[in-house]
Amino acid sequence: MSHGHAHDHAPTGGAHRGRLAVALGITLTVVVAQLVGSLVTGSLALLVDTAHLLVDASGLALALSAAHLSLRPPTPRRTWGLRRAEVLAALAQAALLLGVGVFVLVEAVRRLSTPPEIPGVELLVFGAVGLVGNLAALAVLASRRDASLNLRAAFLEVLNDALGSVAVVVAAVVVLTTGFQGADTIAALLIGALILPRALRLLRDAAAVLLESTPPGLDLDDVRAHLLRVQHVREIHDVHASLIATGLPQLSAHVVVESGCFTDGHAGRILDELQECVAEHFGVEHTTFQVEPETHPGHEHPTHA
Repeated sequence: MSHGHAHDHAPTGGAHRGRLAVALGITLTVVVAQLVGSLVTGSLALLVDTAHLLVDASGLALALSAAHLSLRPPTPRRTWGLRRAEVLAALAQAALLLGVGVFVLVEAVRRLSTPPEIPGVELLVFGAVGLVGNLAALAVLASRRDASLNLRAAFLEVLNDALGSVAVVVAAVVVLTTGFQGADTIAALLIGALILPRALRLLRDAAAVLLESTPPGLDLDDVRAHLLRVQHVREIHDVHASLIATGLPQLSAHVVVESGCFTDGHAGRILDELQECVAEHFGVEHTTFQVEPETHPGHEHPTHA
C-alpha cells in the first residue's frame, strides 16, 4: 500500500518574474554604459566588470526564462512540469561565470607588468554609474532573494557586480590621487577573485539538486527515529529524500507495521500519522509511504535498506 496527499506545489520562482525582469532591464542599461566607459577609458577593470555584468545579464535572462517555464503544469511525460528549469539555469550561469572568472584572472596577471594609462576622472564617472545601477537592481531583488534558487543566484550576481563597481571606483580614486596606474589592473584581478568562489558555490548547489542529494537540513536518521515512534510501526527502510526544486522537498519510505493493522483497518490511520509527523517535524509535505506487513520485508529487493 502506498499513499501520497495532493498538495499545492505552485512554483515559487514564477511568482517573481517581475523582479527578475526589472533587474535585467537595469543590468542591461549598466552594461551599455560601462561598455562605453571601457572603450573611452581603456580600463581593464571596467572592461572586466562589463564582461562580468554581461554574463550576469545573461544569467538573469536565463533565470527569467526558467521562472516562466516553471509555471507550466505537469504532464504525463513530465510529472513535475518544468520545475527543475531553474536548476538548469543556475547550472548554466555557474558555467558562464567560471569561464569569465578564469579569463579575468589570466588577463589581469598578463597586464600587471605593463599597465596602460587610465584617465581617472572618466573611470570614476563610469564606475559610479555602474555602482548606482547595481544598487538599484539589488533593491529590487533583496526582499525575495531566498524565495528560489534562481532569485538567490540573481541576487548574488548583482551583489558581486556591485562589489566589482566598488573596486572600479576605488581604482579610479587611487589613479586620481596617486597616479598609480596599476590600480586598475589590481581592481580587475579582485573582480575576478570575486567571481570564482560564487560560481563554484552555485555549481555545487545546482549539482546537489540534480544528483538528488538529501535536502539541506534534513537528517534521515532523525526522520527514521520520529517515524518509528508512530504506534504499530515496527521498521523503517528504503528511505529516500531529494529536492525537486526550490521549496519542494520530497520523501519516500517503506514502513513495516504490525500485520493486524491490515485486518482491523488501522493501516489508513497510520498513513495519516506518518505524513503528519514528517510535515510537522521536518516541513516535508510531499511524501510517499509504502506500508507493509511484518511478513513482507523478506520479499524486498536486497538493495533496499
